[in-house]
Amino acid sequence: MFIDVVPNGRSASAVLLRESFREGRKVHKRTIANLSQMPPELIDGLRALLAGGTVVGGPDQALEIRRSLPHGHVAAVLGMMRKLEIPRLLGRTVSRERDLALALIASRVISPGSKLSTLRGLNPETATSSLGQRLGLGVIEEREIYAALDWLGGQQGRIERYFARRHLRDGTLVLYDVSSSCLEGRCCDLAQHGYSRDHRPGRLQIVYGLLCDREGRPIAVEVFEGNTADPGTIAAQVEKLKRRFHLNHIVLVGDPVSGSRSTGRRG
Repeated sequence: MFIDVVPNGRSASAVLLRESFREGRKVHKRTIANLSQMPPELIDGLRALLAGGTVVGGPDQALEIRRSLPHGHVAAVLGMMRKLEIPRLLGRTVSRERDLALALIASRVISPGSKLSTLRGLNPETATSSLGQRLGLGVIEEREIYAALDWLGGQQGRIERYFARRHLRDGTLVLYDVSSSCLEGRCCDLAQHGYSRDHRPGRLQIVYGLLCDREGRPIAVEVFEGNTADPGTIAAQVEKLKRRFHLNHIVLVGDPVSGSRSTGRRG
């Protein structure tokens, strides 16, 4: 059987349910029913049935949506991370720590937040996106997040040397800036009272210096005690450029910050 649409002059076409049969060498068609008055969606359903399909109910019956997690932004971020070879940069061997580190980096782009809020966003029961699922993380314990940060800290020197080889040359311009962040708790050995760049002078803080190439691409970061003045961080950066990155001639340019001094040095 099949559905046949027969033109009817200026009137609407006739929609007929037909079957074909053979008499001798001739093939004939026989009309079984006139479907012209049926709603188009029913005709389409019948046509699908005749083609070997299966009829299902309405959308509320055909599909059972158990959960729907946002995915587009996750696919975009993970795709770019792979294009930039960030997984390989973090570690050539696949490991739980590397996957968690990738998730932490992606989360900073997708939805910046505290480590605990990131943990909730990754865990299956409280997931806010498909990130944890796409990386196959499963259930994550709080201690694993901090263990992944410790693991990532162990990769810092190798990663910074890679960036330096790729973006720095003798005689090049190196940009340097210092900032600070206040923090909670009293367990950080570097936490001290100092000049607060985020305008919270009564809070303990840490100071960190960021080295970039002339295009502003980050190369290395270092953390100092919270009461360290900008000039007090310069010597460590020059030593890093000379000893670790094997540069003999550079121009180091710092950004002036209110309340502290900026230093430029050629070495």
